[in-house]
Amino acid sequence: MSERPRPEARPELTRGERDGVLPPLVATLLLGDEAQARFDRLRAEHFPADRNHLAAHVTLFHALPGEERAAVDAALAAAAARPPFDVAVTGLQLLGRGVAYRLAAPELAALHAGLAAEFDPWLTRQDRQRLSAHVTVQNKVPPERARALRDRLEAEFVPHAVPARGLGLWRYLGGPWEPLAEHLFG
Repeated sequence: MSERPRPEARPELTRGERDGVLPPLVATLLLGDEAQARFDRLRAEHFPADRNHLAAHVTLFHALPGEERAAVDAALAAAAARPPFDVAVTGLQLLGRGVAYRLAAPELAALHAGLAAEFDPWLTRQDRQRLSAHVTVQNKVPPERARALRDRLEAEFVPHAVPARGLGLWRYLGGPWEPLAEHLFG
């Protein structure tokens, strides 16, 4: 990573800045349109409406420093200079108070490991953990409701693959996320 940009070189400030400190950045894997629409429908159907501020997403890094936007964006752009790949949807995962679809791909693991090495000085404890790629379609519900949904979705689940189309960069705003950039594979 390059050294921190000097204040005069920082990108234009966006919503959410407090006391000169920018909110954290979130990096995601972008899925193909059909898969995205399906996961969005499931999320809209099963996520409590008052807590559903986001589209379905695959978080790669939860809290990169907002002041490093230019460096993070450049790293994501460089990492996206690769062919698109498919991600296996391998099953369902109970999150305690929610349900997610588990995802796996060797290309995704390698991509994440490379970015983690580049972002190493900035990684939080959560972002240092091994990637457990998933798409959450329900959260913040009673555990018995989550188990019931997991059981229902699991009964009809067939493993399949979905296309990964790129990397997204967002600014975390305490609930909603502000879209900053998309870097498409290829």
